[in-house]
Amino acid sequence: MLRSLVVLAFVLTGSSCLPAAEPSPKPTLKWEVTQGCDAPESAYFDPVTKNFFISQISGEGGKKDGQGWITRCDAQGKVLAEKWVEGLNAPKGLRSHKNLLWVSDIDRVVGFEIDSGKQVVAITIPDAKFLNDLATDADGTVYVSDTMASKIYTVKDGKVSVFAEGEKLECPNGLLVEGDSLVVAGWGYSEDLNPKTPGRLFKLNLKTKAKTLITKEPTGNLDGLEVDGQGGYIVTDWKAGKVFRISSEGKVTTLLNFDKPGVADIAYLPQQRLLVIPLMMDNVVQAYELPK
Repeated sequence: MLRSLVVLAFVLTGSSCLPAAEPSPKPTLKWEVTQGCDAPESAYFDPVTKNFFISQISGEGGKKDGQGWITRCDAQGKVLAEKWVEGLNAPKGLRSHKNLLWVSDIDRVVGFEIDSGKQVVAITIPDAKFLNDLATDADGTVYVSDTMASKIYTVKDGKVSVFAEGEKLECPNGLLVEGDSLVVAGWGYSEDLNPKTPGRLFKLNLKTKAKTLITKEPTGNLDGLEVDGQGGYIVTDWKAGKVFRISSEGKVTTLLNFDKPGVADIAYLPQQRLLVIPLMMDNVVQAYELPK
């Protein structure tokens, strides 16, 4: 997820208080990408083009330096365009709606035509501190988490509004629209992103904003979030370097343990059981086939 002061805040502490997690059969490494990788933060699979897009922070995670870019790969991890678009600051979350790829970039949300790579929209959120992951719903509304501010914004038809905010959001990181809910992976609430209590996985009702816990106990410094195709979720713990499968009832199973920080925002293809993981601190993106 981060560099500069945010990376520093993340690594100031040691291991976090995590739930007991059951082991599972080991996933198989299928391919990896190092070309063009410089602090890869988010991997996203566009179902229309069947390409992966990978955000590369490159410079500092909270600095407007114009050094970030997005890499485009095919479904087998072959790099099609090392710098498909460039000139971003510190791009993180990715999600598409129709022919538009949305990207969070510190304090703005940027949209690119997937066909051409042309930037067609850039919306600055003046009060944003550290925009992180984003999600889109069926009508094109963009939801974007501001982890440092413990806030979630919506962007619709060029207008920005606050969807939810406050300590109850547990410094939201990963986002996913699922039915009438926004699924949220919490980092754990702290003004300096150095929480004593790790975050949990939970849902917010899109209409009422009511919060429903999926994991009842502190789960981790959660980052990447995808559905697992079995009614549950695959979630990463950035600081601990773990990948969890979490059932709809909140049962936590460890799929992978890298035992070091930097396991960031994942992509997952349920039919192929293919999990694509940016290892941010190692400048590599790895794809694993999960066991049946």
